[in-house]
Amino acid sequence: MYPARKVSFFKNPYILGLTAVSSIGGLLFGYDTGVISGALLYIKDDFEVVRHSNFLQETIVSMAVAGAIVGAAGGGWINDAYGRKKATLIADVIFVLGSIVMAAAPDPYVLILGRLLVGLGVGIASVTAPVYIAELSPSEIRGGLVSTNVLMITGGQFLSYLINLAFTKVPGTWRWMLGISGVPAVVQFSLMLFLPESPRWLFMKDRKKESITVLTKIYDFDRLEDEVAALTDQLDQEQQKRGNKGLWDVFKSKEIRLAFLAGGGLQAFQQFTGINTVMYYSPTIVQMAGFHSKELALLLSLIVAAMNASGTILGIYLIDHAGRKKLTLYSLGGVIVSLIILSVSFLNQSSSHEWVAVLGLGLYIGFFSPGMGTVPWTVNSEIYPEEYRGICGGMSATVNWISNLIVAQSFLSIAGAAGTGPTFMILAVIAFLAFLFVFVYVPETKGMSFDEVELLWKQRAWGNNHDTLSLLHH
Repeated sequence: MYPARKVSFFKNPYILGLTAVSSIGGLLFGYDTGVISGALLYIKDDFEVVRHSNFLQETIVSMAVAGAIVGAAGGGWINDAYGRKKATLIADVIFVLGSIVMAAAPDPYVLILGRLLVGLGVGIASVTAPVYIAELSPSEIRGGLVSTNVLMITGGQFLSYLINLAFTKVPGTWRWMLGISGVPAVVQFSLMLFLPESPRWLFMKDRKKESITVLTKIYDFDRLEDEVAALTDQLDQEQQKRGNKGLWDVFKSKEIRLAFLAGGGLQAFQQFTGINTVMYYSPTIVQMAGFHSKELALLLSLIVAAMNASGTILGIYLIDHAGRKKLTLYSLGGVIVSLIILSVSFLNQSSSHEWVAVLGLGLYIGFFSPGMGTVPWTVNSEIYPEEYRGICGGMSATVNWISNLIVAQSFLSIAGAAGTGPTFMILAVIAFLAFLFVFVYVPETKGMSFDEVELLWKQRAWGNNHDTLSLLHH
């Protein structure tokens, strides 16, 4: 109604600064998932017991994911109870402790403990950063700002490959690779001390003066009045239904069940359509295709990581212009075609199948990263009511990490049993199911305020009853 009150992406340096600092959590997330593949090669050289035990190797890799599952599950409660800022600080402390333990580990068992601590920190950060950014963002640029966190995840993965290459000739190779990950966490902790708490969390905790002080740095006066009025109305509604909130309360509410179905489903399909299969095993996939040079395989995997980061930049622009749902559907359509190309290239072992496989790999990343790479995290940061945003965000992130673990642990086994071609065809079928799921269950939330998103779920759950009409009236 009032175009002059809209905030453009680069209009307010304060918002960009808050986003940049809080999305360092995404960098930690991406770096940790990428660095272990290179570090493990040198860990096996230092510890003979690891070299001769596939179980220990798998445990070193997967313990961080196990920690992230626990961190994400508990991180939602920490966010709601203590705030987004304190949750970020806690995640940083745990991450730094984990990086120190890993770098100084005298044996593989202490290293596994360090991986667990790092995973806990990453899990808490994966819940906190999207919610913190979303609650600080004007609705018209919320998608792009939250997607900046995803850019930092993909950038962290790319950085991890570069760090792996940089430290290959340095004494104590893997200790540097793993230990240096604590530096961004120290930087984020230091900067977060000077940043504010989420204004929405403050308002819901009845700390209105502190909340408005933060909002005045984001909006001009006219828009500030709009935002405060919306928050006041939301607080009044929350006080009317306030009681003891817990996990069971989430499932008692039909609208929250519908929201979690959409959010958790997106997180599960993000993993089950194979993205971390490609990121973790891209060198292996390239070698499976017939390129037996390790150097070429690593180079191509570095290119894949660079394409992933580049695609995320495109997604930051498109998510607030094309919209969440349309972007996801186009993304999944391209992913389906790419997976079919990959499947056919492995089934048809012609003289040129190697390059067809690499083409399929490139197309897959090119289509996945702008849509399915960015949208699930953005949607989950905006579709839940304020009182449940932390706990529901934590639950959806837990779904993502559990799905991540399942796919990472099963891909090579399924490929060995059924063949690589049929395995990619299975992923194509899952991607088709994801397309249908998004088309039916996921609403468009582009440009909506949090109040409007809550109204949307009430309408889906109950129709236009008195409560939803009252909210619409306000």
